[in-house]
Amino acid sequence: MQVKDVTEADVVIVGAGNAALCAAMAAHESGATVLVLERAPEAEAGGNSFFTAGATRFVFNDIAELREVLDVSEEEERTVDFGVYTAENFFDDMGRVTQYRCDPDLTETLVGHSRSTLAWMKGKGVKFEPMYGRQAHKVNGRFKFFGGQVCAFWGGGAGLVESEHRIAKALGIPIRYETAAVSLVQEAGRVVGLVAESGGRQSTIRAKAVVLAAGGFESNAEMRARYLGPNWDLAKVRGTRFNMGDGINMALRAGAMPCGHWSGAHAVGWDMNAPTFGDRVVGDGFQKHSYPFSIMVNADGERFVDEGADFRNFTYAKYGLVVLQQPGLFSWQVYDAKVTPLLRDEYRIKQVTRVEANTLEELAHKLEGVNAKAFLRTVEAFNAAVRQDIPFNSVIKDGRCTEGLPVPKSNWANTIDTPPFQAYAVTCGITFTFGGIKVSPQAAVQSVAGAPIPGLYAAGEMVGGLFYFNYPSGTGLVSGAVFGRIAGAEAARHARSL
Repeated sequence: MQVKDVTEADVVIVGAGNAALCAAMAAHESGATVLVLERAPEAEAGGNSFFTAGATRFVFNDIAELREVLDVSEEEERTVDFGVYTAENFFDDMGRVTQYRCDPDLTETLVGHSRSTLAWMKGKGVKFEPMYGRQAHKVNGRFKFFGGQVCAFWGGGAGLVESEHRIAKALGIPIRYETAAVSLVQEAGRVVGLVAESGGRQSTIRAKAVVLAAGGFESNAEMRARYLGPNWDLAKVRGTRFNMGDGINMALRAGAMPCGHWSGAHAVGWDMNAPTFGDRVVGDGFQKHSYPFSIMVNADGERFVDEGADFRNFTYAKYGLVVLQQPGLFSWQVYDAKVTPLLRDEYRIKQVTRVEANTLEELAHKLEGVNAKAFLRTVEAFNAAVRQDIPFNSVIKDGRCTEGLPVPKSNWANTIDTPPFQAYAVTCGITFTFGGIKVSPQAAVQSVAGAPIPGLYAAGEMVGGLFYFNYPSGTGLVSGAVFGRIAGAEAARHARSL
C-alpha cells in the first residue's frame, strides 16, 4: 500500500518537525499505528527544526548525568569544564526571562523531563555534539562552557531532522508529504480524525487521536501584523515558509483555548540582506549572536540597547524586536580587533553583510544608512565611559561596564580603538511565535471550558504558556521533544482505551 492510500490510523500527527516526529516515535513505541502528515514537499520537510542551530538545554548535576546525553571522553573530562546545570538553574532561567509568567506546571514538566527525553532520543539513534564553537571559550588553555548549555544535536537542526526522518522510516512510520491538514473531525465532542488536502483534493482520515505539531504563525505576514504589531510583517523569517498558523487555527475552531503571549515572539538579529524565508543551505548562519562583545548602533549613529545585559543565551531572542523598532528596521554591530577572535562561526560565512576599515572615520562612512558624525561621537563617548580597571572575562558576567552613558553596557565593555574594525548589518529575524493553545502537562489540548478535548494533543511551537517576552536558548527543541514524546504516548494510550 502506498503512503497516499493510508486513510486511517490509531494516531495521526500533523507536522514533520522535531516535536511531530518525537510524537510519532513515542506513539509507535506504545504500539499504535501512526500516520504523519506534512504540508511541505519532502525536500523542504522538517519545519522550523531544520533551520535551528540545534542547541539543547537540560538538567545535569554531574558528568555521569551529562553522559546520559553526550558522549564525553576521559580526555574531555580532564581538560574541559562542562560545569553543571541544575533543575533550580533551569527554573530560575525560565522564570527570569519570561518575567515569571511561564506556566508552572508546563515548566515543571519541561525541566523534569529534559534529560530523560534527550537520553530517550539518543537511544533511538539521535546523536549529540559539544558546542565548543558557540558556548565555550578557552580560559588559561582550558575550554569553559557558559550559559548553562554544553551540547547540541549533531549536525544542528538539519542533522536532527535527517536523523528523525531516518528513524521514522526504519520504524515503518508513513509520512504523507504535500498533504495539509484542513480541519478536525469531531463526533460527540471527541476528535475522530481530520480532513486533509493533497493535490487540490480533500479526503477524510480517520483516527482515534490526533497530535497537532504544525508550528506557530511566524511564516504568515498577515497574522504577524495582526497579533505582533506594526512592521512585524516586514521581518525576515528565519525558518520554514510553511508555518502559517493553520494548526493553531484548526484547534481554535475545534474549541481549544488560546493561551500564551500572542503578541510575543522569538526574534533575533539576522543578516540585513538575508532572504525573506530561511535558506536550507545557509541554515542558521544568518544569525549574528556575538553582539555582547560589540556596540550596536542604529541609523542615527546611536547605541540603543545594553549589549552586555546578560549572556546572549538570555537576550538574543528579544533583541530582534529591539532592532525592528529602530529607524529603518536595522542596526550595525561594531567590533574591534581585540574581540574579533571571539566571534562565532556565523560571522565567517560568505553570505554576510560586512564592512571593514583601518580607521573609525573610514568605518563610519562604510556603515550604510548610518549618520557618520553621530556614530563617531557615540564611539568617543563609549570609549571614555568604559571601566578599564575591571578585567575582561568572556565566560562570566564580568561586570566590566560603562559609566555615565544614557544606555549602559553592563558587561564585556571594551573600547573600540584597535584596528582593523569590523561591522555587520542586521535586521529582525523571527524564529517562532509565543501564542498558541492551552495544553495540560500530559499534552492534552484544553477547551475554552477548561476540559480536555478528547482525542486531541499538541506539541512544539503550538503549545502556549511557556514563553513570554523572551526565551532561554536551547529550550525550543527540548520543549518540542518533551511534549512531543508525551503527546505521542498519551495519544496512543487514548487510542487503546477506545
